[in-house]
Amino acid sequence: ATGASVVGGFIHYANVVFVEFFSFSLPAVPLAVFAVLLSIYIAYHDVKVSARLMVYIELASVVLIGFVFALVLWQHGLHIDAAQFSLRGVNFSGVRLGVVLAMFSFVGFESATTLGEEAKHPLKNIPRAVIQSAILAGIFFILASYTEVLGYPAASSVSLADASAPMSAIATAAHFPRLGPVMDIAAAVSMFACTLACVTAAARVLFLMAHNGLVHSYCRATHSKNETPHAAVIVTGAVTMLLPAVMAAYKIDGELIYDWMGSLATYGFITVYALVAIALPLHLRQQKRLSPAIVVLASASVLAMLIVLEGTLYPVPPAPLNWLPYLYLLYLFIGIGWHGFQTRQQA
Repeated sequence: ATGASVVGGFIHYANVVFVEFFSFSLPAVPLAVFAVLLSIYIAYHDVKVSARLMVYIELASVVLIGFVFALVLWQHGLHIDAAQFSLRGVNFSGVRLGVVLAMFSFVGFESATTLGEEAKHPLKNIPRAVIQSAILAGIFFILASYTEVLGYPAASSVSLADASAPMSAIATAAHFPRLGPVMDIAAAVSMFACTLACVTAAARVLFLMAHNGLVHSYCRATHSKNETPHAAVIVTGAVTMLLPAVMAAYKIDGELIYDWMGSLATYGFITVYALVAIALPLHLRQQKRLSPAIVVLASASVLAMLIVLEGTLYPVPPAPLNWLPYLYLLYLFIGIGWHGFQTRQQA
């Protein structure tokens, strides 16, 4: 679902770029198929190439965005935007909805854990990568949100929340309008990198599930030459492609695909993160390493997930967002039922 969501983001920003440069847009279905097929091709052949390509793409995007933000901050001078820190115009309902989007934007910081077999010194480097990802991404998100609110042109006829290409508007406000299309290109490429990341990570989860007998044994095959879980990559890519392609065929635009699939995916991450937070003190208690600080941390984590969940349920969103919790519960119960059936078969 996350992969389908960022494919929707790729469709949106790719067409923003085509309209800016060529004054026409491309059909959504071919764009979705292209993004996923290219991701499958890269993940199928070499995970190292896949990981490095994602790093280079995201690094270039972050550097470019950071440059524009620096220009905005320079033009506004060295001062604190009191309106933001005093929460002027902020309401509780808006914050709750924002927490859901922030949650979805932050998910995946732990993706390095899916590459344990390929990483050098995994017990050292993977925890370091997860912690640094959370800290650095968190700092960047805070600075980005502050600067976007500060620098978004007040005279714009479209609000920041409704802007289809907010970074272009901010680049224009910073008197560097030529950087706007470049940043839109970076956004489109970044959405593709996220698609590649989803296919790469999900394929390895599916690969492990196949080894544990949770899915068909076909998914545990590895390529004789590339040493990648190519079968799981194909299955993951096919499902990732199916969701946005079907929605695009029904004339649902990229922004809505991003919104709907991202909301659906958020339920899954809320479930997983909450279960990990619950499991942590239980695991440490078995090892006789449990401390009060861990209990407080785990409790705060579960509470945070409940707040995000509550933000998705109330006030009741419009259709089809109001259906998504029930679709997710149905999906969850099918998975639990399938696992129970397999457990009895093996017994």
